[in-house]
Amino acid sequence: MRFFTAGESHGPGLSVIIEGVPAGLQLQAEDIDLWLARRQGGYGRGARMQIEKDKVEILAGLRDGITLGSPLAFYLPNREWDNWKEIMSPHPGAKAERVVTRPRPGHADLPGAIKYRHRDIRNVLERASARETAARVVAGAVAWRLLKELGVEVLAHVLRIGPVAVARELSLEEIRRAWESPVYCACPVKSQDMVEAIQQAKEKGDTLGGVVEVRVSGLVPGLGSYVHWDRRLDGRLAQAVMSVPAVKGVEVGEGFKLAALMGSQAHDAIYYKKGRGFHRATNRAGGLEGGVTNGEELVVRAALKPIPTLRQPLPTVDLFTKEPVEATVERSDVCAVPAGAVVVALMVAWVLAQAYLEKLGGDHMEEIGERLQAYRDYLASL
Repeated sequence: MRFFTAGESHGPGLSVIIEGVPAGLQLQAEDIDLWLARRQGGYGRGARMQIEKDKVEILAGLRDGITLGSPLAFYLPNREWDNWKEIMSPHPGAKAERVVTRPRPGHADLPGAIKYRHRDIRNVLERASARETAARVVAGAVAWRLLKELGVEVLAHVLRIGPVAVARELSLEEIRRAWESPVYCACPVKSQDMVEAIQQAKEKGDTLGGVVEVRVSGLVPGLGSYVHWDRRLDGRLAQAVMSVPAVKGVEVGEGFKLAALMGSQAHDAIYYKKGRGFHRATNRAGGLEGGVTNGEELVVRAALKPIPTLRQPLPTVDLFTKEPVEATVERSDVCAVPAGAVVVALMVAWVLAQAYLEKLGGDHMEEIGERLQAYRDYLASL
């Protein structure tokens, strides 16, 4: 199963093609629109979120709300296209207006312009923009729907925004309510503190980053593999999550904390109980050992840097004059960490859906369900 996205931030829209989704999966536009709305939500978003109001258009691969097994095609129109169609026209004669020559520190602007030999940095920022993650949300929502059919629950919440962090352990029930928070934080007190931190950053013309956590329950042991580096599930998850704009760090389970512990303190002792099978009393490994799921809850965290587009821009150098200037100011968010939680969760869902299909095979959801039950029967016999 794989997906491709295409489109620019101010182009006509974003296209998504997904290949490898089994036949027989019940899927509706509402399943995807739910996650698109969550991506556009969260306190600290910019003015564009009031403009777009993403709704997916389903172009191919579905009939009567059920996947056909053929490629799925989706489209997300950009509401601002009418204001940009002369500048962003794909045809000869596009207007050379709003040319960008002042690269923004922290963006793909300068390395992208150098790599692709662009004289207008807009050619870089239009595709490198986090707007592309809306297309990923579409693909990830399909994966989420598939996992739901297999009894897997994917949850996400915000652990930190700037200096404000949740220090205590949160229950799954609390995390399920995180979407009710203006910043998708499961702790009501810290949620309000995060809102205030964002307000303060906005007043200063600054931005904030943070940490998000994804927790996945209901996974069977044995997803992924240790036999090759590129089949290890933790590596695949890290690559998928690190590909999300602004993510600069990924950890599974206790991650970086384990580096400060003795081995006797870092690992999860194994127990066995009839009717429950092999299990752990702790989950410092975050549900993964040797690149393979071990049956415990999967825990993935991602650190997102502050958005590099600032209303009080940092120093930079003009691409052509080489003179010192202030960086270009594009419309931007103050904090996109809540949106990041949505995108990271769905990238995790995508990798896990791939892993299930690799493990079980099958062309139809009924066939996959039968194979999953057979595997569960095998696990119960151990």
